[in-house]
Amino acid sequence: MNYPFASQTKTYESSAVRDILKVTQQGHVISFAGGLPAEDIFPIDEVKIAYEKVFASGKSSLQYGLTEGYTPLREAIQAKMAQKGIASTPENILVTTGSQQVIDLFSRIMLSPGDIVFTEDPTYLSALQVFRSYGANVIAVSSDEHGMVPEDLETKMNQYHPKFVYIIPTFSNPDGKVWSSGRRQKLLNLCYKYNVLVLEDDPYGDIQFHEEEHYPSVAAFDKQQSHVIYTSTFSKSVVPALRTGWVTGPTEVVQMMTKAKQMNDLHSSSLDQQALYYLLRDFNLDGHIKHIRNEYYYRMTIMRDYLNKLEPGLFTWKEPKGGMFLWVEGNEELNTTRLLSQAVEKGVAFVPGAPFYVDQPKHNTFRLNFSHSAPEKIKLGMDRLVEVLLKPAVV
Repeated sequence: MNYPFASQTKTYESSAVRDILKVTQQGHVISFAGGLPAEDIFPIDEVKIAYEKVFASGKSSLQYGLTEGYTPLREAIQAKMAQKGIASTPENILVTTGSQQVIDLFSRIMLSPGDIVFTEDPTYLSALQVFRSYGANVIAVSSDEHGMVPEDLETKMNQYHPKFVYIIPTFSNPDGKVWSSGRRQKLLNLCYKYNVLVLEDDPYGDIQFHEEEHYPSVAAFDKQQSHVIYTSTFSKSVVPALRTGWVTGPTEVVQMMTKAKQMNDLHSSSLDQQALYYLLRDFNLDGHIKHIRNEYYYRMTIMRDYLNKLEPGLFTWKEPKGGMFLWVEGNEELNTTRLLSQAVEKGVAFVPGAPFYVDQPKHNTFRLNFSHSAPEKIKLGMDRLVEVLLKPAVV
């Protein structure tokens, strides 16, 4: 049968990362492809105890919940936001099924076909998929290691009049960079001037390798509480299977997203939200995050040291100050999409960089995840990867 799918489904594309994950299910493949946290340091016992507390609280814990989310959890999130200098109240916090749902809900209430969204280039590929699914035109703003270039941003604001700017300013996906405070403030100033919203995606902000450094959220600069919609998730700091994220921002925007969520799924899992609340209340999450930071930093240095051994000039990268990824660029002749098949044959996988670009992909780039694999597997995987990377140099 020729199924009469809606016209917007023509924009739907499978995620390159998800497709690669299917390939890497083969037992011999060490995957640096997915943005996965380390399973060996999940707080399994603490999660189990948290669920036991939920069940002990009575049958009402299994009932439908509020669309906005479990109130004690939203109060705990408010306290977390205050630590980051972001003003919020439980009334303008919406608990979601991961931060990915935030991107979708915000796009749903903001985008009509033909609307403009600004992003960095490269940027999170699943966000690009969502924006395009609502018929948006995505425009890349020139960026450097400090963030979006203000001059190009203002020129394009005058030219295109975007609905919003999507950013991951702290340990970005895929390239792991951190915006300077000056660039964050200049972005916000321009958004005030041209009345443009900012969707700030911050899934990795807690995974900061150098405690003495300070990376203020763009939302923390928004003293008017009018232009920045901030989203984050517990997937990286607790466990991803809880699928619990949140959004906070201008009340009118969050309320409209809440209406959209009612039509989408009524509410995210109340059971998981209650368990997460008990975890936040009774578990030393700050201590656990510190452990994550230290472990991921160590794993990153293993991967970094392998890259440092490569012949100078063949590949370039910058050591990340946090997050989960290393972004590597080879010479212009390199095609990492073709190289991936060779890598998988050798028993290692990465993500080619092309899908992360808006419209002019660089085929000589790739992303490595250092958080998921244990140190010994990283060493074995990098032995295999280095062997593959050196082949183009001798062909």
